[in-house]
Parts: sequence; structure tokens; C-alpha cells
Amino acid sequence: MTLGLHGLRLRAGEFTLEFSAELHARVTGLFGASGSGKTTLVEIIAGLRRPESGRVCLDATVLADVATGKFLPPEQRRIGYVPQDGALFPHLDVEGNLLFAERRAPTGAAVFSRDRVCAVLGIGDLRSRRVTELSGGERQRVALARALVSAPRLLLLDEPLAGLDAARKEAILPYLRRIRDEFVLPMVYVSHVAQEMIALCDDMAVLSAGRLLQLGSVEEVFRQPATPEVARIVGVETVQPARMVEMRDGLATVAIGAVRLSALAAGLPTDTTTVFVSIRAEDVILLKGDGAVQTSARNQLAGTVRAVVPMGPTLRIELDCGFPLVAVLTRQSAEELGLAVGGRLAALVKAPNVHLIPRG
Repeated sequence: MTLGLHGLRLRAGEFTLEFSAELHARVTGLFGASGSGKTTLVEIIAGLRRPESGRVCLDATVLADVATGKFLPPEQRRIGYVPQDGALFPHLDVEGNLLFAERRAPTGAAVFSRDRVCAVLGIGDLRSRRVTELSGGERQRVALARALVSAPRLLLLDEPLAGLDAARKEAILPYLRRIRDEFVLPMVYVSHVAQEMIALCDDMAVLSAGRLLQLGSVEEVFRQPATPEVARIVGVETVQPARMVEMRDGLATVAIGAVRLSALAAGLPTDTTTVFVSIRAEDVILLKGDGAVQTSARNQLAGTVRAVVPMGPTLRIELDCGFPLVAVLTRQSAEELGLAVGGRLAALVKAPNVHLIPRG
């Protein structure tokens, strides 16, 4: 599947969405903070909003083209859409909601039969229940089922887990993976939660203030953000300006103040003079003391603990290593290190885990 979104523009008050990209992955995530334009973009794809300019194509089918005046209404697009609240019809039971959607399915779409969809989503015993009798997790599974029985060519999921607690989110994610794998159905998945992107998506597009900042595989975007803004959006804890010292044999040496770090130089222009250093907290290894140790890690930094911040089962460790550096540890590891504010530690970071972003 190719979802072409070309030259899209839509202004709403002070907010303006401007987006151009082609999405090819089985599951593409739209990632960004609230107000970044994710829902607006999904509603344009679904046909719930008309862009001021641009073109939307699903493979060879033109869904909207402002230049020619073409605009397929939502019911003719064969796109399944699940908003945050599910938008089920409260006056119908579960079976009634499914039957309503099934009337939109083309003939011969047995792969999306009610029985199969209900079996995949585990809602067979809910079909006679009223919508008002369903739990939050059950509502979302029924909303997914209703979208599927219409036999869509594309499934749009707009933060389907946003209204659920942690336990119910964990319960729903396997069903989303089953939809992806068993129906081989292209999906666009909206979320601001990194774990959902990692668990479900192949590619992800990072949006901010209505603009596309980066599009690539989930691993690439999280490990190699294209800009400092993307790095912060995807949760990179350490982003620091640095100057280039040298590039040799595929390695770059950069300086943050008086501290020097080694990083891979792949992809850096040879004339790069200044960069941003991007280091994820989980890539920082902490050891007792602050002396040199025998290790394959090219970067060994002496640090002082400045803060210890509880984060559920883990701790965020804020260090001063000549520059601010963040690590994350389990509570057990922190106890074994005798970690305390003011204590001295050695911080190890392998060169491949130091990502360099050219400045300017």
C-alpha cells in the first residue's frame, strides 16, 4: 500500500497543518505531543476534513484533490476509522453496531466476516450486550471490530488506548498486533506514547506544530533523531551542543566543553564543525568509583550524582560529567552501587550509542 499525502495544508485558527509524505509501511505511527496535528491529518485521510490544498491518494485511488475539486466522502473511501472514544452507537447493542458497519463492506469480503473479526478480537460473548454495559477495554475492541467488518483498505487508529489505564492498554495491544498480522491490513496509528510506537509500528512520522519533522523506521527515529527537536520529542534525555575535533577511520571525536567523546561518523558531512550530541539514558552504564576501567566502551566519564528521580520501577539519575548526562537504573542496581546524591560514579557510553546531529 502507498498512502500519498501531497502538499496538504489546512488552517484552523492559529494552527496550520502542512504535510507532504508517502507512507508505505504496514503500520505507520504518527507521533507527537498534543496539538501537533496528528488527529487533523488522520481526519483529512478519513475524509472528515477538507484540506485547503493538496492531494490524498490510496494506491491508484484519488481520495481528495483540491486542484481538481475531487473529494470522495468518507463512506466511499473504504477506510476504517477508530477515534479515541470509539464512537459506538449507544442505542444499539454490539451486534447492531457491527451490522451497521457491515452494510458498507463490498460483497465477497469474507476475510472480514463478523464471526472471524469477533474471534480475533475475543468479543464473541459480547455481541448481545448493550454498549452502555461494556468496560473501556471492551468498548475499544468493539470499535475495532466495527471498523474491520466494513472490510477497509486502510485502518486509522487515533490514540485508541488513550482513555485506558495501564493494565487495559497492555491487554489491548496484543489485539492490535493480531489485527496487523492476521488481516495484513495497512494501518496508521496515532499516539504520543513511545512504547506503543515500538510495540506496533514499522515506520513513524514525528509531527510538531503541524509540520513533519522526520519520517523513518521506528528504530531509526528513536536511535537517530534528525534534529534536537525530534530528539526531545522522542524522549532522548541528553542533548548537548558540541564542536567537532576530528573524524578518522569512521570515528568522530567531539568536545562538550573540556570533555571529549567518541561517536560513529557515518552520515556526517566531512565539513561538519558543530553538532548536537544525543544520548539515550538506557545507553549509559554506571559503575562504582570514577577511575578508568577495562571495557570496550570508548567513552568513560567521571561523574557526580546531582539528582535521583523515582520513575516507577526505575530511577532517573542526573549526573554532572562536565556536562549534564542522564542515566536510568533499576532500584536494585542503584542499591548495589550505593548510589546517593553527591556520590562519584563512572559513566560508560559506547561510541555507536552517541548519535551526532549536525548543527545548522
